[in-house]
Amino acid sequence: MDLGTISKKKSFRNWKYFLNLFPISLVIYGNLNGGWYTLMNFIFTFAILGIAEIILPEDHTNDDIVDDELPEILMSLSVLAQFLSISSLIYGVSSGIIKDNWIIAAAISTGTSSGTLAIVVAHELIHRKEKAWNFAGRFLLFSVFNPYFYVHHLRIHHKYVGTDEDPVSAKFGENYYHYLIRSVSGQLKQSFQLEQKRCLSKGKSIFGLHNYILSCLVGYILVLTLVGYFIAWEVSIALLLQAFLANILLEYTNYIEHYGLSRKDNERVDERHSWQSDKLISRFFLIDLSRHSDHHFHAAKPFNKLVSYPASPVLPGGYASMLLPALIPPLWFSLVNNKCRAIAESEKN
Repeated sequence: MDLGTISKKKSFRNWKYFLNLFPISLVIYGNLNGGWYTLMNFIFTFAILGIAEIILPEDHTNDDIVDDELPEILMSLSVLAQFLSISSLIYGVSSGIIKDNWIIAAAISTGTSSGTLAIVVAHELIHRKEKAWNFAGRFLLFSVFNPYFYVHHLRIHHKYVGTDEDPVSAKFGENYYHYLIRSVSGQLKQSFQLEQKRCLSKGKSIFGLHNYILSCLVGYILVLTLVGYFIAWEVSIALLLQAFLANILLEYTNYIEHYGLSRKDNERVDERHSWQSDKLISRFFLIDLSRHSDHHFHAAKPFNKLVSYPASPVLPGGYASMLLPALIPPLWFSLVNNKCRAIAESEKN
């Protein structure tokens, strides 16, 4: 069957994506009850899902795509869920339900969800042309204090992926910690430069609020100051911590999606330039972000229509189970480097 063919047969694929909402429901419950409950999502995401991903099989099916309203409903619910998640963190800390060291636990658990739901859904929505969806994507990024992803992902990463022009593309032999610093600093620098050029082309000041990067930074400072002054400074710290962890997870995802894969400057991006995984946990808890090869091959394709390609490089594990190896460079290199070498050798022949 042609990979682009949309099947009209009954499929439960779009229902499976609603698993995406389960972790954030644990966050909200934990933030409203405090204590050990604040760790529920952290344990679920990093322990239970990691183990489940190793045990559960892959799902390579491509012919189970259906057109219905479920993906749109899920996007709306995801935006609402992130709003409730952040609100529950603010309420839990300010009301005293969450106190002392549990504030850190709640922030980490909330940040885990922000990194696995809010940023993942934002990634989907900023690719959409509809203004309402695009704004919703930027709102999700604002909730994790990320000023660069909206600018850089659309205007640099997709254009230059796999080349030296893209700091998001992890180089062969580069460990995650070195990558993290190089990637974030590179994205911030390039995003600010792009916004400077855009403002100048419109006759606007590069240091005004027309500059998206600067307007975001002003917004973050304003929110944190107002929350700290009128509610509690502990809340501002909790919001910062959850955003920090969310962006750490974002860069982990960026790291494993393109590690060691390269292309020539004049070579068209296709299904060979991103790692993919059909592991069940990564597919449906992350709305098929793990079918990243197809996303770069066809950037405008919605998440529920992404397919798996036989020619795409396949990660040794899924996004949940590859986190620990990525944090241990020798282990990561032992799992992935030989695959990279084999891919490079096959491209020579």
